[in-house]
Amino acid sequence: MSTAPRIDVASVRDALYGKWKDERVEGRRVAAQPRFQGIPGQSMEDHRARVLEQLGGLVEEGAIQRAFPKGLGGGDNHGGNIAAFQELVYADPSLQIKSGVQWGLFGAAILHLGTREHHERWLPDIISLELPGVFAMTEIGHGSDVDSLGTTATYDPEAQAFEIHTPFAGAWKDYLGNAALHGRAAVVFAQLITRGVNHGVHAFFVPIRTPEGELLPGVGAEDDGVKGGLNGIDNGRLHFTRVRIPRQNLLNRYGDVAPDGAYSSHIESPGRRFFTMIGTLVQGRVSLDGAAVGAMKGALAIAICYGSERRQFPGPDGRDTVLLDYGQYQRRLLPRLAETYAMQFADHRLLETFDEVFSGAGDTDENREDLETLAAALKPLSTWAALDTLQEAREACGGAGFMAKNRLTGWRADLDIYVTFEGDNNVLLQLVGKRLLGDYAAQFSGGDRAALARAAAEQFSERVTRFGLRRIGQSLSDLGQVSRSVDSVRNPEAQRALLTERVQAMVADVALALREATKDLPKEERAAAGAAAFNAQQAKLIEAARAHGELLQWEAFTAELAAFSGDTLTVMTWLRDLFGLRLLEKHAAWYLVHGRLSGARVEAVSAYIDRLVGRIREHALDLVEAFDLGPELLRAEIATGIEAERQAEAQRHVESQIADGTRPVHEKELRKRARS
Repeated sequence: MSTAPRIDVASVRDALYGKWKDERVEGRRVAAQPRFQGIPGQSMEDHRARVLEQLGGLVEEGAIQRAFPKGLGGGDNHGGNIAAFQELVYADPSLQIKSGVQWGLFGAAILHLGTREHHERWLPDIISLELPGVFAMTEIGHGSDVDSLGTTATYDPEAQAFEIHTPFAGAWKDYLGNAALHGRAAVVFAQLITRGVNHGVHAFFVPIRTPEGELLPGVGAEDDGVKGGLNGIDNGRLHFTRVRIPRQNLLNRYGDVAPDGAYSSHIESPGRRFFTMIGTLVQGRVSLDGAAVGAMKGALAIAICYGSERRQFPGPDGRDTVLLDYGQYQRRLLPRLAETYAMQFADHRLLETFDEVFSGAGDTDENREDLETLAAALKPLSTWAALDTLQEAREACGGAGFMAKNRLTGWRADLDIYVTFEGDNNVLLQLVGKRLLGDYAAQFSGGDRAALARAAAEQFSERVTRFGLRRIGQSLSDLGQVSRSVDSVRNPEAQRALLTERVQAMVADVALALREATKDLPKEERAAAGAAAFNAQQAKLIEAARAHGELLQWEAFTAELAAFSGDTLTVMTWLRDLFGLRLLEKHAAWYLVHGRLSGARVEAVSAYIDRLVGRIREHALDLVEAFDLGPELLRAEIATGIEAERQAEAQRHVESQIADGTRPVHEKELRKRARS
């Protein structure tokens, strides 16, 4: 088998590490230590105790201080902190998420929503783990609808205290890490009420347990028990019965209450204030995006290594065929390999945008809005893709993939919840869709159908915003030319045009439908009709947002190609094309229905994908070697070369029998001889 061209593994490895390579390498050094790694089959109680102890080990390693202020022993390194955190998925996702609860949610809420007084008062003990904490936002009855939380914080000016109260069961805080056992305080999100006015959701520091672990008066807790994964985390419920806290425990960076009960905020709009406060907590979505990609890399490294050694069914040469030489096996894994590369490069762009905002280098309202939109677009796609890749890798490894010691089932169970927490994926994509729809509508407010059509035709060719949000580009009139041959679809500009135009067309369709539903109605009927129309278009809007995220990933991959040259550029371009053309194939029904591609062209795209996976198969091991995941990180027996040893032993056994004449003659061979 020819191996030319070959990639420069070192250069691809550096590209995958990205801007914060040193921090990622350090994160992997920590993850490679046995004391931080999970033990398959451990009981929930033992797993919880182990993970709590591991958190103390992270403090000892200096692994969690990066994002905190230098004045408190941190490094003010926001991007590097998230990059290192993402690598903990190779140790144990329970450790990763519990550390995220302690420092990325509980600690970060105080850092970003509190003031210097709060920082100096609580952050040193949070950083050192002297004060384990809970991030108490989610409620049983409200889930992703944070604006409608039922928990109240009512101010009493005589006592100069807030009363934290959960007035009904649906307002109980649930699914909270550290709530069942280990948390001693919580950042509680509640409706701030003073002088009879509800000023919306704010965050409060609320002690919940004594240092000995006893619940404080008025605080109730329940253990969520065994979960589908992440059982090293003590998730639980919290509820509050008129728990009093000092006025100073309001995290008041964005809204404050004076001793006499007067409310003040430098952000006048309640809605804008709410989204500003929630937006400071976007790092959870950024973290999960990269962690999901890390699990995808691990799964593919295991499955492709195993598939390159495991043999099944005799080939023309009489020997069993290597699994990775089967076309279907290639089709199962190699497009997902291309997707993983695209998602890794997109995560780099997301992380750079995050660091730009939180370091202060580019902390503007526009950049924060773009960051929120980008995180809401990418986190759903990567977490869904992680589950898909882990399941396909598990199946591709057969029974061996089902063994816990080979990691795939454990990762699959642990990452299941990633699609729900830090924002349900469908809710996040709806937020993206609304942003796309708002930007689209704002450009021709008041226009009729003809105006919308003209805007679409004009708009498709030019404007692009920064990476965080793309305003739609490529003229409808070009699409017939784009789709004439597979050769033109292989062109990156053609791929960009087709992917971009799909987003634009879908958003335009929704905009037109919403306009048609309300344009001739009396003013008093428009709100209800508009809500009904939006509900009817919701699925289409979410699909448009998903297409937008796919476009962003394709563009991130395309931009990264500039870092390569020679044979490496050739192979990486094949991989980018595989990602792009697989998207066209995946959404072929849309392109066919809307006349963007003919049936023959779709067939040509699929045929070319088959050619691409055949080419990339020769480089599959190099491409996963570039992930730089040694056995200390994968910890999967089938990725250690053991299968190659077994196959070699079997072949030696056959050759030995043939050489000494002891190999039995098969009945089929006897019958063949008799017939001849």
